[in-house]
Amino acid sequence: MPTVHDFTGVPAVVDLACMRDATKKLGGDINKINPLVPVELVIDHSVTVDVARSKNALQANMEFELERNRERFAFLKWGANAFHNMLVVPPGFGIVHQQGRVVFNTDGILYPDTVVGTDSHTTMINGLGVTGWGVGGIEAEAAMLGEPMIMVLPGVIRFKLSGKSREGATATDLVLTVTQMLRKHGAVGKFIEFYGTMELQKKKKKKKKILLKWATIANMSPDYGATMGFFPVDHVTLEYLKLTGRSEETVIRFVLHFMNHLKLGKEIEKKGTNFITQPQRERVFWSYLELDLADVEPCVSSPKTPHDRVPLKDMKRDWHLCLNNKVGLKVSNFYQGYGVPNKAQDKVVKFSFNGQPADLKHGSVVIVAITSFTNTSNPSVMIGAGLMVKKACELGLEVKPWIITSLGPGSEMVSKYLIKSTLISKVSMLLVMAAQHALETQGIWMNMIVAAVLSGNQNFEGRIHPLTRANYLASPPLVVAYALAGTVDIDFDNEPLGRGKDGKNLAQSTVLPDMFKSAYESITKGNSTWNQLSVPPSTLYAWDPNSTYINKPPFFEDLKIDPPGPHGVKDAYCLVSFGDSISTDHISPAGSIHKDSPAGRYLLQHCIKPIDFNSYGGRRGNYEVMVRGTFTNIRIVNKLLNGEVGPKTLHIPTGEKLPIFDAAMVGTTLSSLFEAFKLLLATKRYLCLVEVHGCWGGHYCFGRGRIWKCEDAESLGLTGCERFTIQLPENINEIRPGQDIIVTTDIRKSFTCTARFDTEVELAYFDHGGILQYVFESFSNRPSFLNIPSWR
Repeated sequence: MPTVHDFTGVPAVVDLACMRDATKKLGGDINKINPLVPVELVIDHSVTVDVARSKNALQANMEFELERNRERFAFLKWGANAFHNMLVVPPGFGIVHQQGRVVFNTDGILYPDTVVGTDSHTTMINGLGVTGWGVGGIEAEAAMLGEPMIMVLPGVIRFKLSGKSREGATATDLVLTVTQMLRKHGAVGKFIEFYGTMELQKKKKKKKKILLKWATIANMSPDYGATMGFFPVDHVTLEYLKLTGRSEETVIRFVLHFMNHLKLGKEIEKKGTNFITQPQRERVFWSYLELDLADVEPCVSSPKTPHDRVPLKDMKRDWHLCLNNKVGLKVSNFYQGYGVPNKAQDKVVKFSFNGQPADLKHGSVVIVAITSFTNTSNPSVMIGAGLMVKKACELGLEVKPWIITSLGPGSEMVSKYLIKSTLISKVSMLLVMAAQHALETQGIWMNMIVAAVLSGNQNFEGRIHPLTRANYLASPPLVVAYALAGTVDIDFDNEPLGRGKDGKNLAQSTVLPDMFKSAYESITKGNSTWNQLSVPPSTLYAWDPNSTYINKPPFFEDLKIDPPGPHGVKDAYCLVSFGDSISTDHISPAGSIHKDSPAGRYLLQHCIKPIDFNSYGGRRGNYEVMVRGTFTNIRIVNKLLNGEVGPKTLHIPTGEKLPIFDAAMVGTTLSSLFEAFKLLLATKRYLCLVEVHGCWGGHYCFGRGRIWKCEDAESLGLTGCERFTIQLPENINEIRPGQDIIVTTDIRKSFTCTARFDTEVELAYFDHGGILQYVFESFSNRPSFLNIPSWR
């Protein structure tokens, strides 16, 4: 079952609407263009923090969300009505990777569900023993339309968890430790099968918490490079299903007997009221790892990558090493420093906030967020954070008023157990300032290395905020601790957290939470605001030429049924040259749009005020914005500019330094500009001169066009200023997966690349110009959309 969030869901529905238009233009049956499998589209990526530290912050932010995204939401609601098999979950009901299903039961047929989702952390469902992983938006669209997921059989790493967790170590500390171990071991593209933790499973009350730790570990699979972090179904899984409202019959008949019969999990028996997992035979794996839970200690991520871990006791020392290290360099175990001269490291910026004197230093915390990702479905860390807030309020500790704070529960259930435990009111007592006032200080951030601390799962540069250059991932209780301390330049063991109402210094240990009880309630549905959105009951979308949110992309313009065939590259210049640690956030940012960027200038030309820009993710339904947003991450480092930081490049051959989009468009006429849009949008001219790391990049690029992998540019003696020609056979039948391809240059250097096609199916996609074009042709040969079950 494909699951998509609204950032990728909007362009997916745009593509489906375009395919219907193209089908009508070719005289076909538009009813053929429908998802062939059930699709869940969860609107979960649109909310931003306009109001914080206020009792009505949640309601106010949801109202702002609807007003800002009304056109997008109406478009998605139209799609839910126009297409069969598409369920749209309105905003405010949780995030996509926490909406997974365990078993799908339709028309008397029982089978295990598999999930592919456009949220990279779809792997959270692996904690329940459900197969699933993240894919690109194009792959998810293909899955909606009946295309199989093709992959090379991965290696499987066995990861044994044993022992008992030490006091004070959270699920976040565990997952950061696991992530670091797997990154060091080498897990890219692998399946990880976790097992063990039997010592923790003996006490019944702990069974309910263990699976939530599993889900947290599974959630971080993409951050340790794996395709999937899988926990096979066992007795803890069944106990969790009962806990979350499944009936005894469902758990025993539909899960236990079914899984045992097909041997899809561990062998489980029911004895009395308990489920017992039988001992398992040792099996052969690709490789092996083991972790004693007693070795896990409190920690945070490094400030720029989620997969590097910093023990909490070493945090202060690590921070000063980061200040000293050169920008963009990896030194020992410390990554990408800030290059702050020693004499400038004690710099203090004085300012006034609401009439009160204040100051910022390097390491000052300006954003804290308990976000709706890795941790916010785990009651132990969420309620732990709430209890810390409660204790801090009682002792008189306060968060500095200019710090932007937010709490984003991962699902409605999380909100309910915080409300039921009365902790949500305690959070409101501590956080009582509107975020827009805090925004006044952002001009000061620009010249300082200020920090954000959040409980999410991604801290790549520019992801959290363009001006916070140090972004740490931590458990929710540690997020609260850093909010109270106001700085990451602190040793919690030896320095006070702050002053209480009696004026005395208070250590972190004084506000650490004790044991707690959690409350679970079922998730309810219903959203009156969403229901009031009015959309036309049409099967074809009425495109608005003046819209800056939704417009018709050129993918299917002049589309022909016959495939265009393979195409080489002749005399191409290098647009950008990047080093290691490039993420999808660097290539296609989802964050804020700067008014001086190409996308910002486009919106200003269309009379959109900067306050209404929204984000790149929010405007993914407009290809004009997205092509201008490619490579606009403000922290990206382009080797063509000798390591200069920022979204610019060297235009070749003029030597002019330009924004990357502007450089790509130099010399285009009005007619060729439209063609250039199509090429850049489809990334059909993507040449990679370094080894590709990770699972998503290669698959997504051949889905849109092509990608090659070979030796790195430095070892080949290439500067990036050469002209490149890729010699490719004209007949697709002459190309094989993994085939060597010759690349020549205008300086008489040539080298061999490996075509990044793993399967024959990928070659077929390439032959047609992309997955969507291939699927469109296959749909023309299918019968009309009849007798396919729909949720409506």
